[in-house]
Amino acid sequence: MAGPVTPSQLRQDIYRLIDRVLESGEPLEIDRKGRRLRLVPDVPADRLSRIRTDPGLITGDPEELVTIGWSGEWDDARALAP
Repeated sequence: MAGPVTPSQLRQDIYRLIDRVLESGEPLEIDRKGRRLRLVPDVPADRLSRIRTDPGLITGDPEELVTIGWSGEWDDARALAP
């Protein structure tokens, strides 16, 4: 979460903040008179639902990966071998 919220912020955005806690599984901290409260989901969120995409991930047809020519790489490796 982004950090603790005040009771005024909680009152203003309560539904959005509750939904964020439920979706992420991370607790929400509320500061009130120098003390801190935590809003925590009863059941932890599923770990698989929190997976983020990787921008470097190869997407597409896996059959295209089979046809990549590696012979140039192999020739370079053989030249470097002792």
